[in-house]
Amino acid sequence: MSGKDRGTAGRSDEDAEDVRLMQLVSGGDTRAFEELIERHQSLVAGTVARMLGSNSDVEDIAQQVFIRVWKSARRYVPRAKFTTWLLKITRNLVFNELRRSKRHALVPLQSEPGAEEFPLKDEKNPAPDASLLETELQQAIEDAIMQLPESQRMALVLRRYEQLSYEEIAEVLDLSVPAVKSVLFRARTELRSRLSRYLA
Repeated sequence: MSGKDRGTAGRSDEDAEDVRLMQLVSGGDTRAFEELIERHQSLVAGTVARMLGSNSDVEDIAQQVFIRVWKSARRYVPRAKFTTWLLKITRNLVFNELRRSKRHALVPLQSEPGAEEFPLKDEKNPAPDASLLETELQQAIEDAIMQLPESQRMALVLRRYEQLSYEEIAEVLDLSVPAVKSVLFRARTELRSRLSRYLA
């Protein structure tokens, strides 16, 4: 298909493979569908977990995302990267879940090594209680992220954990690139305010 390589610079081989698998899935190929799930389940489940902060619902919502992929396969047109389209489905289901449950519980997120965005630790000379402080800080960061409005939270999760470009985030959230930058600026400002005692 002519549009399959559009906007896939740097990852066109990966995206072309996703498009190829989706074409097979549209014909009812369950093996191709299983391969798509394997390729992207960590992206979907990780995004859902960081957005909802409730491990009990993560598997269910992630499963719903892939059910939507299966049902939409025949209508799928590769205008953007497959992962962008997949994250749009994820966004819709997550936002629906947030609105339905009005969830504000502060549940620990799965932390990843190297995920810190702030220069917060001195690795050379850790204090005796450094690991305790780091655990407390990680919890504070996760709590602060969970209190952000949903669009700010989603933009931050996609940028911080999934390393998506501003352009990709704009497509997922149906925003302009300047709007994404503004949303991220507000999210980071809010985080710095909430974490000010750690950043002093």
